[in-house]
Amino acid sequence: MTDTDPWLERWLPLIAERMADQPILELGCGGGRDSATLVATGYAVVGIDLSPTAVDRARTRVSGGQFHVQDVRDPFPIGGGLGVILASLSLHYFDWSETLALVTRVRDHLRPGGVVLCRLNSTADIHHGASGHPRIDDNFYLVDGAPKRFFDGAAVDALFADGWRVLSREEHMVDRYKQPKALWEVIAERAILVGDGGEAR
Repeated sequence: MTDTDPWLERWLPLIAERMADQPILELGCGGGRDSATLVATGYAVVGIDLSPTAVDRARTRVSGGQFHVQDVRDPFPIGGGLGVILASLSLHYFDWSETLALVTRVRDHLRPGGVVLCRLNSTADIHHGASGHPRIDDNFYLVDGAPKRFFDGAAVDALFADGWRVLSREEHMVDRYKQPKALWEVIAERAILVGDGGEAR
């Protein structure tokens, strides 16, 4: 089956450059689609997802990965100093303060210069809940019974304003689902500060 959304492929050189000795941590691994790409490339992956069914699928699909059933807001199953964290369409279920806290914790689990590869729902994602649903807060709706956040450019910038250096920030339309999906793809590194043993950047 052809992958209609092979988004990770273009970032594999960056992943290779930023890898540490620890595994890649995937937040919201789902059925293991992205984990499979990483493991096939030779990386160790630890994935978490709230859905036991999704984690069972990931374990079946990716025999070389480690997968845990848990909320992404709970303590991560591996410690800090990571080189790469992946969070594709998994950070959009929470109020703004929880979202900021989660992204701060992601940053704190990376070593200086480590990267997060993140995809976020766009406010242009009209086919997947960005309009026509009960409003909880600004760009935060109850979609089919579940809270779902959508991000505009200003929200993306605010999310990665503190302690990050954004390497890439692009809005895309992808063909992964039955209807086109609009999303932000953000690649950001934990900023290297003078106290980390390097020049600030």
